Amino acid sequence: MSKRQSAKYKLDRRMGENIWGRPKSPVNRREYGPGQHGQRRKGKLSDYGVQLRAKQKLKGYYGEITEKQFKRAYTDANAMKGDTSQNLIGILEQRLDMIVYRAKFAPTIFAARQLVNHGHVRVNGVKCNIPSRRIQPGEEVTLRQKAQEMALVLEAQSLNERDIPDYVVPDGTAKVVFTRIPTLDEVPYPVKMEPNLVVEFYSR
Repeated sequence: MSKRQSAKYKLDRRMGENIWGRPKSPVNRREYGPGQHGQRRKGKLSDYGVQLRAKQKLKGYYGEITEKQFKRAYTDANAMKGDTSQNLIGILEQRLDMIVYRAKFAPTIFAARQLVNHGHVRVNGVKCNIPSRRIQPGEEVTLRQKAQEMALVLEAQSLNERDIPDYVVPDGTAKVVFTRIPTLDEVPYPVKMEPNLVVEFYSR
C-alpha cells in the first residue's frame, strides 16, 4: 500500500493546475506554487523538465502511486502491442481504486483507495483489498452493503463536478461493470495529460 507523504492539494499548486477538477483546490484562489518562493517567476523548463512534470502530474492524478508501481505500468505498456502512451493510460484506468473513483463510490481517488484497503469493495462478488488490482473488461465491481451507507459514499454520489464515463456502466446503485479499456480521449481528465511525454521520459 502506498502512503501519501504530503497534502494532496500541494501537487495542484506545484503544477499550477486543478489536477482533479475539485472546487476545494487552492489553485482556484492561488495559482502560484507553495512555499515562500512560490510567487517567484519560473524559468523556462528544459525538455527533461517538461517530461518530468508530465510524469509527476499523471502519477499524482492516480493518487500519488509509488514510482515503482508507475514504472511497472510503463514497462507493461511498452511490452504490449500498439501505442505505448495509450496502453499506459489503459493500464492506469484498469486499477481497482480508479474504477471505484470513476463509479462515484468515493469523492476522491484517495478515498477510493481507502475503501478498497478497508475491504469495502468486491470484484465479481469476492472481497478485494488490493487497490492496484487490474480489472478486466466484463468484471463487476460492487460496494458491500455497509459501505453504501457511509457518509463519503453518499457525498460522492451527490457530486455534480464529474460524471461516470461510458466504459464504467452502473448496474444499480452500488455495482458497476467495467466494459472496456478506454483510450486517452475517453478518459475524463479535468486537465490536459500528456502520456507521450511520460513515455519519452522513461525511454531516454
